[in-house]
Formats: sequence, structure tokens, C-alpha cells
Amino acid sequence: MNTTPPAPPSTAHLALPFFDAAHRELARGLLPWAAAQDVDERDDRAACRDWVRRLGDGGWLRYCVPAASGGALERLDSRALVLLRETLAYHSPLADFAFAMQGLGSGAITLAGSAEQQAAYLPAVADGSKIAAFALSEPEAGSDVGAMAMRAEATADGWRLDGTKTWISNGGIADFYCVFAKTDPAGGTRGITSFIVDADSAGLDSSAHIHVMAPHPLATLKFDRCDVPRAAQLGDLNGGFKLAMRTLDIFRASVAAAALGMARRALAEAIAHAQRRRMFGHSLADFQLTQAKLGDMAALVDAAALLTYRAAWMRDEAERSGQKPAGDLTAAAAMAKMAATENAQRVIDMALQLHGGLGVQVGTKVESLYRDIRSLRIYEGATEVQQLIIGKSVLRG
Repeated sequence: MNTTPPAPPSTAHLALPFFDAAHRELARGLLPWAAAQDVDERDDRAACRDWVRRLGDGGWLRYCVPAASGGALERLDSRALVLLRETLAYHSPLADFAFAMQGLGSGAITLAGSAEQQAAYLPAVADGSKIAAFALSEPEAGSDVGAMAMRAEATADGWRLDGTKTWISNGGIADFYCVFAKTDPAGGTRGITSFIVDADSAGLDSSAHIHVMAPHPLATLKFDRCDVPRAAQLGDLNGGFKLAMRTLDIFRASVAAAALGMARRALAEAIAHAQRRRMFGHSLADFQLTQAKLGDMAALVDAAALLTYRAAWMRDEAERSGQKPAGDLTAAAAMAKMAATENAQRVIDMALQLHGGLGVQVGTKVESLYRDIRSLRIYEGATEVQQLIIGKSVLRG
């Protein structure tokens, strides 16, 4: 079924003071490129590989790494990531997924990798020749990272990894994984270390694919006496928890942007449908109830956009100035992630309702968006976790 957007998305938000000339140029170049892509997404794994190749060839993955490693900008830029994910998600949530996982999967290497590690992996992430993955979650350790059971024991030549990771995006198609494991079993979150594990490492099995309602590559990873060299250690010994949280902080606002892109697409689909659908001698758009619903949807979209752009701007300003930000960066990102994903769920639900029976027909855009949005309220910190982060920040004053 045709999934061409009903109308080009508006660029009015680019005039907001959160963005500068470089961001506006990026967004205006990405819009026609994204609209021109035609990827067969019936096989999510093949499609994800195709998207990584296209994003690499188009130069867009260069925004996932810093300039020193072949990136487009001096450092990871949250506003650039937000604009990229919002635009890609508007056209294809799977394209957004492919882009985001390149950044998240290599983010820890950007933040804490040695010069040798950065040279070995980041340029390949930027050109799409290597697919990255971030392996933190476990069957009994999702939001509670300290409950991690996977172990890494020192050997004469390096480290031996044993345990299981699950819900790993790009699992089974990645070329390498940034893996987090306990190096001090009694240390809680202070006993975790990160490692770079190549996909072809002996003792790593990524064949257990996980099938979800909005198909994209997910797998359970099993490590059985998986030996890696000492040079595979990423960052400080027992510094893995802080590294994981720093990585997630960079990309949390971009999760909000992905939800924002899906919400904008749902609103555009709803407007187009309301204008062409005839009922009782009028268009659906002529009815006041329809207008009220569209108004509610537009307000939800704009509210999410402002929180998302603010969170990205705050982080970039703190990085640029090297000073402590005026507000709580983590809480700002949590607000953006919570509001954007929850608002997007409401917007997409209303868009589906406006479509009537067509809204639940497999193959229509609003039907696929309804499935695509649901996981964003869970991954990279469920809504309830974001509420706790925000609440604690408010109590601290």
C-alpha cells in the first residue's frame, strides 16, 4: 500500500531559536532525501541493513560520531540527532531505528573509547560499513541495572564473559556490541564494566530473534565462556554504569524526537483523510468535532516538540560552554521523552479513530504507526521511570 506522505512536513519549527544555521541546513537537506527513499520493509532485518547502507551513503550517519572519527560535527550534537530522528521517523520508523542504533550502539565508544577503539569502530559506523548495538538489558535487569547478572572475569589474556542479554536492538545483524557486565559481583551499579564484543567472537550466540508487534531487529544474546582481549575493555574498570547512563542521556531526547516524527505523520494523515473523506454531503473536515480533534492533536504535537527541542538545546549548550546548565539536563530529557511518547500515542490513536474502519486495516499508515509508537513508551526508560526522574528533580528543587 502506498505510504507516501500526504503532504511535505512543515519546516516552521526550524525558525525556533533552539536551532542555528547548521541545523536548518541539515534538516532542509534531509527532507527531500528521506522522501525519495523506497525501501522494501517486509523483511525487517534486510530492510534495516538496507537503511544503514543508504544512511551511510547519504552521509547522515556521520552525525552519529564526532568529526575526529569521520563525523559531520565536532562533537555529538543533540539538536542534530533530534532533527534527523524526527524527519526519518516521519517517513519510516524503521529508518529512524537504523539511524538511532548506529548512534546508541557506538555512543559509549565516542564517550570513553581509546584512540585505537575509536579508530577501529567509529569511521565504520559513520559510513555504514559496520552495524552497532548496545547491550545493557537482561531478563531480570531492565530498569534495575544494578540487578545485572552477566559476569566478566579477568583471564590471563583478557576477559571471559558469561550471561545473557535480551531485548537487544540490532541483535543478530550487528557487527559489534557494546556490552555491560559485572566485574565486581557485589558492587551493584558500581561493579559494572563495559566491553566491545565483535559479533563473530567465539562463545557469543545471537540467533534467538525476538518478534514484536512493530517488526525490527531484536535478539537475545547468550555469552558462554566468550573470551575477549584485554583491549576490549571500554572505559574505566567498574565505570560501566555511569558510561551507560551518559550514553542514554545523549540519546533520550532523540527518542522523544522519533515519537514526535510519528505524531507529526499521524496528524498529517488525519488532516489529509479529513479533507478528502465525504460524509452526509460534506467533508469530514467540515464537522466541528473533527476540527476539535485536529486542534487537540496539533497542541499535543507542539507541546512535545518544545520540550524535545529544549532538552536537546540544554545539553548542547552545556557541552559548548563547559558549564553546569541552568536546569537539570536529565530531568529535561525525561520530560521530553515522557511527554513526546505519551502525546504521540494519543495523537496516533485519535488519527486512527478519525480514519474509522480504514484505521485498523493492515497496510494503512495509521495502523502501522499505532504499532510502531507503542514500544517507545517503554524502551530507553519506561514512562514510569521518567516520572520518577522528574519527581526526584522537583523534590530537590
